[in-house]
Amino acid sequence: MTDAPHLPTAAGLAYRAGGPEDGPLAVCLHGWPESSWMWRPTLAALASRGIRGLAPDLPGYGESPLQGTGSWADHVAAFGAFVDAVSPTGPIVLVVHDWGGLIGLRWACDNPGRTRALVIADTGFFADGSWHGLADAMRTPGTGEELIRGMTREAFGAALGAISPGIDEDAADEYFRAFATDEQRLAQLELYRSGEFSELEGYEGRLGALGVPALIIWGGKDEFAPVAGAYRFAQDIQDSAVEVIEEAGHFVADDAPEVFAEHVATFAAGVTGA
Repeated sequence: MTDAPHLPTAAGLAYRAGGPEDGPLAVCLHGWPESSWMWRPTLAALASRGIRGLAPDLPGYGESPLQGTGSWADHVAAFGAFVDAVSPTGPIVLVVHDWGGLIGLRWACDNPGRTRALVIADTGFFADGSWHGLADAMRTPGTGEELIRGMTREAFGAALGAISPGIDEDAADEYFRAFATDEQRLAQLELYRSGEFSELEGYEGRLGALGVPALIIWGGKDEFAPVAGAYRFAQDIQDSAVEVIEEAGHFVADDAPEVFAEHVATFAAGVTGA
């Protein structure tokens, strides 16, 4: 396993940082089963444009201790507390992927005026969404417990490697931190079981109503969140652009780190004037 970087914390969440402390702020939120590790190339690209980038580990992932039960609502609250701590007044560029989208976009809609722009990657935020096979297994009582408790580092790395050629052994080591304790493992089940897509009915139209520009980046080979979702986001957000990285899959920032990072940094620099 890679050496622990002993990250700083804010509102109880460990985070990675880059760029000048007085620069415009971008906050990057990872999905499942990742951590802030995935954002290192993106933070470097943002820093090269004079943008302050922060990437927290969600509770129970990376170096962040678990908070609450690990439910969807708990993660939204934890992320909100983090943003309050690092940016109590100024708006942020919010960058999200996978479950980071369900968490971060929900926070953004609940807190209009706190974002100045959005970067949305390989996620969903639609009331008619559906779960893929692994998520269905995790949501099933008994099956989920057997799956999550039986997950070994070797099986975890092999599964991720089969899905994403960009997730190497160091990345798998970092992401497997979320499996360090039984409590953390069960919290992952709680995340998948604690909400329904139907809860997003009350959010229809609210992303567009934020009135902020959006860059939508997608892996062309995403089997979990097909690229059609990118264009659906674009329909909902008037001032938006879509970039499809054809060779990448669901873990787009791992599969094409330099290309992804450059898209994010160029967009962020444009919307912030950095």
